[in-house]
Amino acid sequence: MDRQVVYADLNLSRGSCFASSSPPSLPQDVCQGSSWHQFALKLGCIAIILLTLTVIGLSVSVTFLRRNSLIEESRVDVQENRNETTEKLDLLKCPEDWHILPEKCLFLSRASNTWKDSLTDCSTKESSLLLIRDQEELKLIRMRINEKGMLFWIGLNLTLSEKKWKWINGSFLNSNVLQITGYTQEKSCVSISPTGIISEDCDTENRWICQKELKPVRNKVCSDS
Repeated sequence: MDRQVVYADLNLSRGSCFASSSPPSLPQDVCQGSSWHQFALKLGCIAIILLTLTVIGLSVSVTFLRRNSLIEESRVDVQENRNETTEKLDLLKCPEDWHILPEKCLFLSRASNTWKDSLTDCSTKESSLLLIRDQEELKLIRMRINEKGMLFWIGLNLTLSEKKWKWINGSFLNSNVLQITGYTQEKSCVSISPTGIISEDCDTENRWICQKELKPVRNKVCSDS
């Protein structure tokens, strides 16, 4: 009887040992978590690959655009160089029957007219009555009007309000440039001769001098092909 009890105890002890040594089963949610982890890793790898491809694509696009920009700039430079070689400044010229001075052209009339009508005639020629800048220009003009006894209207008259000599461009006379002689009255305008600067009645008929600015003109030159 005692042997049977001992044997039974031994069997129970062995059974309990075997039961305790068997590995515990994992919960079901743990297995599912492992699957999601693998799926997330795959998604991460795909995202990294896509990002890498995007960066490579952008780099290629930027390189392509920069290359095209450099090519376009080189084309523009070549075209500008061609334009410079196929264009040149023509000699500064005045219209026919006009006289050239530094930076301006002069027209000396053959007819005579009042100061106002002379002003109108210059306007029809897209010019104005003469404006004298300095003593050097005055000397050059006097060399052009070398006919003795001839007077030429210029763009200078006496204003009624200020009682001052005023150029037709709105500026007042600098007395260091011109020394005017003659009687000064309400309707006084200025004429020039080879020997002096004279104040006269604006209704007097004199010749006149028109001026227009001298501008350079570019002429195309055919290049050899």
